Amino acid sequence: MMEINTTPLIDIMLVLLIMLIITIQQPLHSVKLALPQNTLPAHQARPVLIRIEVDQHNTVSVDGAPMPNTIATDQAFLEIAKKSPQPELHLQVHPLARYDTMLKLLAQSQRHGLHKLGILENLPISDE
Repeated sequence: MMEINTTPLIDIMLVLLIMLIITIQQPLHSVKLALPQNTLPAHQARPVLIRIEVDQHNTVSVDGAPMPNTIATDQAFLEIAKKSPQPELHLQVHPLARYDTMLKLLAQSQRHGLHKLGILENLPISDE
C-alpha cells in the first residue's frame, strides 16, 4: 500500500497563502463625520470678578469695602445679583476665621441666585 506524500503540497499551499496575504489591499475603515466648527467669537469679554474676603477677625469685605454686618453684605449681594452678565464671586477665607461666617456667605449668595462662585486658597497665617 502506497501513501501519498503531502508535505510538498502543504508547502505550496502555505506559499500561496502568504502571497495572497501580501497582495490583498488592507480595507480602510473610515467614517466621514461632519464635526461642529468653533462658533465662539474670537474676542470674548473677560468676566467681572468680585473678591469677597474674610479675615481672621471674621470681618467680611466685598471688593475691599468692609461690610459692618450681614445686612450690608445682603445689600451688596443684591446689587451684584442685579448685574448682567452675572459676575464671578471669588471667596477667600483666612484659616483662623470661623467656619460659620463662610457658610453664611455661601447661603446668602445662593439666596440671591449667585451661582458663579469660586473658593480661593487660604490666606497665609501671619504671626500677629
